[in-house]
Parts: sequence; structure tokens; C-alpha cells
Amino acid sequence: MNSTAPIILFVYNRLEHTKKTVEALQQNFLAADSDLYIYSDAAKNSEAKIAVDELRSYLRTICGFRSVHLELRETNLGVDENIISGVTEMIKTKGRVIVLEDDLVTSPWFLKYMNEALDFYEDEDSVISIHGYTLPVKQKLKEVFFLKGADCWGWATWKRGWDLLELDGRILLNQFTDEKLKTEFNFNNTYDYIGALTRQASGKTKEWDIRWYASAFLADKLTLYPGISLVRNIGHDASGTHCSASNLYDVILSETPLNIKAEITSDYGAYNAYENFFKIISSPRPKRRKWLGIVFAKGKARLVNFALNFAPKR
Repeated sequence: MNSTAPIILFVYNRLEHTKKTVEALQQNFLAADSDLYIYSDAAKNSEAKIAVDELRSYLRTICGFRSVHLELRETNLGVDENIISGVTEMIKTKGRVIVLEDDLVTSPWFLKYMNEALDFYEDEDSVISIHGYTLPVKQKLKEVFFLKGADCWGWATWKRGWDLLELDGRILLNQFTDEKLKTEFNFNNTYDYIGALTRQASGKTKEWDIRWYASAFLADKLTLYPGISLVRNIGHDASGTHCSASNLYDVILSETPLNIKAEITSDYGAYNAYENFFKIISSPRPKRRKWLGIVFAKGKARLVNFALNFAPKR
């Protein structure tokens, strides 16, 4: 294995979530051999400052890694800009990164999977990133598999992958001129990702992850996924900036290491499983509330309200 990739953790004001994220990461194989970089966003107002300051006090106590580096933002960037600028800054000097947010609990095998996959697929130009979370689909998946696009619930990439990120949503949206391409992007029209990109392009949202997904998808790049999740999101309690309460994405973490080798092509079975998952969670059911929280970006913690028009809750 080459040297371990640096880990970037993005945090704001959720102390208990952050503690659980860090504690799980400390239990990872390779944690002691890894450098942890924490980007702490500044408080957006005086009311938030107490929680931010409390969290920053905790950050100064973190150990268990080869090194811990704190980047304490002096102004509030918001989660999207904090991630974009942090990854961009780190990848320029390090060449590869593993990225987490403050509500992602990892399996002890997460770092091993990430680092081995980063090494193995480093020179595979068709592979843009590595992902640690997989939707709780009903179908049995391969040990690892590829899907077209990119994702953002515990992920990793190289500079060559991140360089493909197009920040202007309008440029991305204008490339979806073919209806078949839109249908594929929308997982056979089971989720309105085009609508999400349209809202971002029009300035109604700032989400970075729909642009990451679209950039990779339009470039015909692939992301590696585990058949059993190595990441669990604990932020579906309405505590985050972009999420509502939901338990639809709960998973049981893998208790064993994974073989990271897979055929480098989009896996039809996995695509179909994701499509079926979106169908299930978006289908009207008796006694189900009209606001069914569904994932904003493929496998991501961006939750919006599923009303009649997928209108995001703000």
C-alpha cells in the first residue's frame, strides 16, 4: 500500500454527532497511520457561536491519528462552500483525499477499503471516486461494484477526479439535451435529479453534491461502491442544514474487510436495485405522511421533502 490518504472531516456545530464520527474513525484500522484534517466552519450568527465554540474545544482534544490538523474558519462559509474549498485546497497539495462529514459513522474497515481502492484504481481514468455508503436495497449486491457518477457519503478521490468538478450548474444542466440521458441520470425517472440540478443552477439551492454527481455522470466516469455499507449516516434527526428526520437510509455496517477489485463497468444489477429503492420510497402508501424525506443526491445526506413536486424544504 502507498502512504495513507489524508482524511478531511467537515464540521460545524453538532458536538454529539461529531464525537460519534470521530470515535468510530479512531477505531478504524489504519487510523493511527492516517493524518486527520478538520475544517470547522465559523458560526453564522451569535446564537450559533456557543455551540461552535464548544465543538472547537472538543476538536483540540482529538488524538488517535498520526496527526490532527485544525482549520478553524473565521467566517461562515456554509457546508457547501466549506467542502468545496476544503477539498480543493487539500487535494492540490496531497493529490488524494478521503472525505467525511460530521454525521457519518464508519465501519472499522472503512479506511482500509478507501486506501486500498485509491491505490488500486489510481491509474484507471474511468474511475473518478470511491464511495463508502450503499443504499439499503432489497437485492443482494456484489461485494463491490461500480455505478456511473459520483457520491458523497464518505468518499475519496484523486486530483484528476476532483478536477472534473464543474461548479457552474447552468453549464452542467445545458448538457442534458437528450431525454435518454436525463432518464439515466434520474435512475429511470425514479428520482428527479434533473430537478435538483435545475434548482441549483437557478440559484434556489447551493448544494455541491448534485454538481459533483452531474460532473462525473456527464464525463462518463464511475464510482466504486461496497456491497455492504461501510458508512452509516446518523444525521437524519433534522439536526443538519439540509436534512429532515428519516430512518429510510439506516444500514448495518460491514463487520469484515472487502475485496476492492471489481469489473470496471457500471453494474446493471446495482443500478436496478437503486432504481427499485427510489420507487419504493417515493410510492404513495396508506397512512404515509405527504412529506416523505428522500435522499437529495444519490446516497447522500441531502434530504428534501417528497411532496407532489419534490419541492425542497427550506
